[in-house]
Amino acid sequence: MKKISVLIQIFIIACSLSCAATTPRNIDGTRANKPAIITGADQTALYINYLRGKNVGMVINQTSVIGKNKTLSLDTLLKLGITVKKIYGPEHGFRGDASNGADVNNSIDAKSGLPVISIYGNKHYKPTTEDLAGIDLMIYDIQDVGARFYTYLSTLQYVMEACAENNIELMILDRPNPNGFYVDGPILDTAYHSFVGMNPIPIVHGLTTAEYAQMLNGEGWLKNHEQCKLKIIKVANYAHKTPYTLPINPSPNLNTAKSILLYPSVCLFEGTTFSLGRGTMSPFLQLGHPALAGKYNYSFTPISIKGMSEDPPQKNKTCYGINLKNYDTNIIYTSGKLNLAWLLELYKALPDKDHFFNAYFTKLTGTTDLRKQIEAGKTEAEIRASWEPGLTRYKTMRAKYLIYP
Repeated sequence: MKKISVLIQIFIIACSLSCAATTPRNIDGTRANKPAIITGADQTALYINYLRGKNVGMVINQTSVIGKNKTLSLDTLLKLGITVKKIYGPEHGFRGDASNGADVNNSIDAKSGLPVISIYGNKHYKPTTEDLAGIDLMIYDIQDVGARFYTYLSTLQYVMEACAENNIELMILDRPNPNGFYVDGPILDTAYHSFVGMNPIPIVHGLTTAEYAQMLNGEGWLKNHEQCKLKIIKVANYAHKTPYTLPINPSPNLNTAKSILLYPSVCLFEGTTFSLGRGTMSPFLQLGHPALAGKYNYSFTPISIKGMSEDPPQKNKTCYGINLKNYDTNIIYTSGKLNLAWLLELYKALPDKDHFFNAYFTKLTGTTDLRKQIEAGKTEAEIRASWEPGLTRYKTMRAKYLIYP
């Protein structure tokens, strides 16, 4: 009877997936004549039997959902009789409600009663042997947004290293990359390795999580050139050029599809004294500074917002600058390029140029060159020319690890 019950549950979940899959659309928004995209997590029939009899750990957050009801993959697997022993939470926490950069502590999940081990904050980015005790297989199921400085890539690397060192297989439930349709930006200089950039890849890397995991193994980038045993559950009906709208906000300040597409360009302002809208309900959709009063008509005032940005740049000050809420993101699809124009324009506009940048800019860009080029008055064309031949070499390397066309 128990076996029949489980089969019925799988059937119900499979039926819900037919409604849950994202319907591909063309760039102009019309329905594409293609099968719907189905994430790796949604394809439970491909991996459920593989999990049976194993003690499972899950690296997940609020984006780890299955079905049209957006049920957490943890809850689905528990319902199907899988033995999940521990949860491992990244930046923003397991439930995705911690502010950017905030330390996240270990806890107990109220719904499942399972221990939640934080692998972000308090210098605890990598699961220890103790953290992995009793685990036979790890699952990584987190939505990425396709930018090098989005920290879930670093979490993935540390999890892979920990699994390799402890001889634990890692199953990746792959998901589409909403910025996976292009590759652009300077290649990181490993002299500036940090948690927001660990390897020599461009700002926009054009990979899904599983493709990047294959690159980490293939290029020997894990500690001591360890190899992590991977089992990949691929996305069905996905190609890199296919537009994809996320069903769940990937983090508190990426709360619209437009902000996700603008994130690789606008996040560079985290390395300046400008506000990029943190502390408002439209983060990554506006840029401003108090010193630009009189130069720009558009204004906004960042405040403390619990769970989003509790101490944002330029808090409680009226900022003047650029409104991106109506920006046509089709420009990104057609150009396949980061937007550097906003950075160059606002550097020229700020009277006090000595205080435009902060130290974080080098970590975000992964190089000292871009700051020097902007300060020297280089044009966008000159800056882009300096990214070659690094970008061409990267694209050649990337091709070895692509799973999707």
